[in-house]
Amino acid sequence: MAPRIQIQNITPLVDCGRYPVKACVGDEVRVEATIFRDGHEVLGAALRTKGPGATRWRETPMDDLGNDRWAASFAPDSCGRWSYRVEGWVDPVRSFQWELRRKVEGGQKDLSSELEEAALLLAREQVTVDEALEAEPGERLERTASETLRADVDTPLARFGAWYELFPRSWGGFEGVEAQLARFSELGFDVLYLPPVHPIGRTNRKGPNNTLTAGPDDPGSPWAIGAEEGGHTAVNPELGTLEDFERLVAAARKQGIEVALDYAIQCSPDHPWLKEHPEWFHRRPDGTLKYAENPPKRYQDIVPLAFDTPAWASLWEALADTIRVWRRLGVRTFRVDNPHTKPLAFWEWAIAELKREDPGLIFLAEAFAHPELMLELSRLGFTQSYTHFPWQRAPWQLRDYYAQMLRGDEVEHFRGAAWPNTPDILTAELQGGLRQTFLARLILAATLNATYGIYGPPFELLQHEPVREGSEEYLDSEKYQLRSWQLDDPRSLAREIRLVNEIRRTHRALHHDRSLVFHGSDDEAFVVYSKLAPEWPASDGFSDDPILVVVNTDHANTRETIIHLDLIALGLDDVAAIEAHDLLTGATYIWRGWHHYVRLDPWEMPAHVFALRPAG
Repeated sequence: MAPRIQIQNITPLVDCGRYPVKACVGDEVRVEATIFRDGHEVLGAALRTKGPGATRWRETPMDDLGNDRWAASFAPDSCGRWSYRVEGWVDPVRSFQWELRRKVEGGQKDLSSELEEAALLLAREQVTVDEALEAEPGERLERTASETLRADVDTPLARFGAWYELFPRSWGGFEGVEAQLARFSELGFDVLYLPPVHPIGRTNRKGPNNTLTAGPDDPGSPWAIGAEEGGHTAVNPELGTLEDFERLVAAARKQGIEVALDYAIQCSPDHPWLKEHPEWFHRRPDGTLKYAENPPKRYQDIVPLAFDTPAWASLWEALADTIRVWRRLGVRTFRVDNPHTKPLAFWEWAIAELKREDPGLIFLAEAFAHPELMLELSRLGFTQSYTHFPWQRAPWQLRDYYAQMLRGDEVEHFRGAAWPNTPDILTAELQGGLRQTFLARLILAATLNATYGIYGPPFELLQHEPVREGSEEYLDSEKYQLRSWQLDDPRSLAREIRLVNEIRRTHRALHHDRSLVFHGSDDEAFVVYSKLAPEWPASDGFSDDPILVVVNTDHANTRETIIHLDLIALGLDDVAAIEAHDLLTGATYIWRGWHHYVRLDPWEMPAHVFALRPAG
């Protein structure tokens, strides 16, 4: 017989349970479900959870929210694959009490038969009406369970962090980078991301500005991986040794910084794999190798791997083994180069295998692909993903893009990372060279997304010259040559970067993305949005104030407008007056009502970041 109790519409859920939801250690995961049964029986419900490796389920009573909706929360305390399910049952005591109470309230005098029934139900000789109505729940009948669902639980860095990218060779190798760790920590960065640190091929090595002819001293592109010194498991001797790298990782961790390593599945023509495993590469009929292309870009110094090779299983294992090598050296965070050009089945297998061995691994997908492919990579296991933030310039573009990427169940698995620039991306907006443009983009990236990053030195120092008109490549790009950075330049954004990262760290509303709400403005040059702190309790030293961000995207002109706040979304609809404290400038305003005047001169400050609280 089919169960009479129905359990439906469980949240959180990704693609009807086909994929796990994502959470982090320290999060409070709220589970809701619709639970009902025909008839008048009173139901009870519980959330049951089981952590990785556990053999017994934990049970948490669910609260009846009304209209057949129930809710409970669990707080995962370890990384790995968690299981959760909802159970419902008939509560015979509560069901009897519901019927008895209605009879009492209806004025029925003769309750002798009901009290005999109550005595039998409660296993007593006799009971009074009050005793029957006050009895505790007893046996659970008609127990029904939902399907078992999954949650992949990561470290908090998977949800919230600030990334800084640099090329070690411009800093004197690993030892030079190690000497700068205190500065990166002071600026408030959580992750130091390094492009590939492996030996660089010499065949077809690129020269300055991506020229096809390299001089004897040109270092080549780090993404042309592999030479006689080794491949994906070796380091470029010009940067140091494996021991130097391991020491850098350990020193960074002492500063509270994780080192992220680039994971690029491609080879130079000099990579040892071409001799050891020729079956992993495609050759033309004449025996030559075809180099990599991403039209209009051409990579003559790189050859792709052939994932459709009959020897695919050995290739997959070798690629997973490269991650294991760097994990043994202390790296647990990987930025994956162009994962959308590799088979999805490989990523589903590789990430599951590697995270089964070490659930604390983080994989950031550098996938500037169409949204559905980006979302699928997330569903298959990628911890985070780059986004199309660099090209969302106008307020309407930002609103539409974030609505698309955080709709429906996407908020339960997709963690976007906003990068205003990368070594490959110098947008036309940044090429204008205005300091306030860089600052506005920094504030947008750091507050729209809980995870953001910058390609550090060029962004700090307002580098804005493209290699040629119409290109997004930097002039004299570090991808092809060494650079020397004057970090004491008076125009540096270091002070503002430090302030923005401190605001992020101390305000929990900016530690996640799911509460992002856009608000209205009479002037379409303004983008206005807010975030709320999560409901679970804060640790000491953190603020739970709602955060409201207002940015003038017209970088050349002073603008003024009336902004229209959704006070219900802000949790301030019943507040007589609001104190709006600007965390960037220290100014404080008292607001009343839903509509407020704002004026922003970008030459002074292009944005407000308000902490809101009831005034007085």
